[in-house]
Amino acid sequence: MHSRRRPAALVTATLVLSATGLLAGCGQQTGTDEAASTGSAPATVVESSDAGGTSAPAAGTSGAEASGGGGQPFPGDTSPDTAEPVDADGLTVTDVRIGAHDGFDRVVLDVGGQGTPGWDVQYVDAATSQGRGDPVDLAGPAYLRVILTGVTYPYESGLEERARGAVTSPDTNAVTGAWYDGTFEGQALVYVGTSAEQPFRVYALDDRSRVVIEVATG
Repeated sequence: MHSRRRPAALVTATLVLSATGLLAGCGQQTGTDEAASTGSAPATVVESSDAGGTSAPAAGTSGAEASGGGGQPFPGDTSPDTAEPVDADGLTVTDVRIGAHDGFDRVVLDVGGQGTPGWDVQYVDAATSQGRGDPVDLAGPAYLRVILTGVTYPYESGLEERARGAVTSPDTNAVTGAWYDGTFEGQALVYVGTSAEQPFRVYALDDRSRVVIEVATG
């Protein structure tokens, strides 16, 4: 398999020409996700949609193509996806959310601090914890290992890190669940369980630091 190496945050601009021939301006694709979790149930976090965030994960594609919905092909594959951190300073994972969308399931990693983390996302044979290598209690049969780079321990950043453990949603199809395994030596580890080695893509949203993993449902 080959690596897809992408910038941590991209911006797509589309020039719009009005009927009078005047340049009206440029628009940006708007990413969609919103936390719907409440404090006392950290194991179940459902991601729903809002109009927060600007991203351009697939330059030159229309909104329908970029989302994989509306009958358009999903803009991803099963090869590893990597990116370098950008201006990372005090980054800590504060939440992990998952939710179902038209044509794909989405996992959102909320990251506090400044800049954008890097990532290394790929399918692996098993989900195991950092350090000791103990099996992680996560439904498969396939597993996406998500490593965020350029992150900081919460006692250094002053932010409250998302608790280690399971993240579930009753509505997803391709994503069977997720597991946050914490921060260790500048890396945060998340596993995403999937129903098969489905195509996926990874991108960052730039209105506040979020890393998004989308997995095609079919």
